[in-house]
Amino acid sequence: LEEMEKREVRRMIIEENRRLDGRGLDDIREVTCEVSVLPRAHGSALFTRGQTQALATTTLGTKIDEQIIDALEGESSKSYMLHYNFPGFSVGEVKPFRGVSRREVGHGHLAERALKPILPDEDSFPYTIRIVSDILESNGSSSMATVCAGSLSLMDAGVPVKCHVAGIAMGLIKEDEEVRVLTDILGDEDHLGDMDFKVAGTRDGITAFQMDIKISGITFEIMEEALNRAKAAREKILDIMEATIDRPRAEISPYAPRILSLVIPMDKVGMVIGPGGKTIRGIIEQTGVKIDIEDGTGFTIISSHDVEMAEKAKKMIEEIIEEPEVGKEYEAVVKRVTNFGAFAEFLPGKEGLIHISELDTRRVGTVTDIVKVGDKVHVILKAIDREGRYNLSRKEYLRRHQRDGQRQDSREHSRRPEREKKE
Repeated sequence: LEEMEKREVRRMIIEENRRLDGRGLDDIREVTCEVSVLPRAHGSALFTRGQTQALATTTLGTKIDEQIIDALEGESSKSYMLHYNFPGFSVGEVKPFRGVSRREVGHGHLAERALKPILPDEDSFPYTIRIVSDILESNGSSSMATVCAGSLSLMDAGVPVKCHVAGIAMGLIKEDEEVRVLTDILGDEDHLGDMDFKVAGTRDGITAFQMDIKISGITFEIMEEALNRAKAAREKILDIMEATIDRPRAEISPYAPRILSLVIPMDKVGMVIGPGGKTIRGIIEQTGVKIDIEDGTGFTIISSHDVEMAEKAKKMIEEIIEEPEVGKEYEAVVKRVTNFGAFAEFLPGKEGLIHISELDTRRVGTVTDIVKVGDKVHVILKAIDREGRYNLSRKEYLRRHQRDGQRQDSREHSRRPEREKKE
């Protein structure tokens, strides 16, 4: 019976150019796309082509979430991954949920490679990206549906991808010299046909392809025809995808972590970490962020769901690694008071002396008349002596701002007559 079915299906295609579901050789099944179908996910999309449907979700994580790969060549990490799940219910089977099969691993790798060329580099988008595709129903080419759904979910998540990627599966029926290339094959056409040629790409080119054939080989002419038809089909699908979402979201999901980055000079990494990790733990406890410092480069990732806390942590680190600059204004905290002046911390771990003569624009009799321990004062770093000691001045700060205020008053004063003349 199966042999009769195979002969009849192949005869219909060769002699009548008619397929199992009545489509022509180049016809694509009806395609629909939806995005943001899962409100809590960072990005989600539902792609349906005929009786094949894929639900893709994109999750954004930090460098800590990268996949660690322990291979013979050594340990490495992976910041982008795509996982493909093919549950039994998608084809009407009843079977237990266990580990992924070799088929699922292979399909996942193909879809992962197809989407990789459009992803931003890690410097401009330092997130770990994980796409999960769950096949909800399947009748041919679920891996290419995964590519389409994954591309849609990336844009929905706000990942700055270059463009969309779409995929299509091409088939072949070959009887002696008679050859028919099929577009968007069904599961039965894959089973009864001679080729399953999956092609994924953008409008500009191919990003991934895979071919399974049951015959001894194909000619260059057949390959050329299959690629040209795949390009035409791919562009039709891209039109539908772009009508749903044509560019990445301007902002990532509010449920995704916010990431800030900076580079810490290697000679300052120890200062940021502190003795026994005391300094970096203090920053984490105060702000609730995650901090990851890359070994050997000092490249630092700060992640938090609260943007303000991430900015605060970044500022704290920048203050630790900042080099004191003569003439720059600082907010300092008085740590000690002596007869000749006050010692104030103007940067983390850096103290300077505000001499009694530099405390105010007028003569100061006693230091405690102006400042006490714990007071916050605005100062200017006046000089760094030969021994690396910092000389601070509150007097210079007051004079600078007094001059600024006078200039502002004079500008306003000079503008008044002009207004009066106009009146």
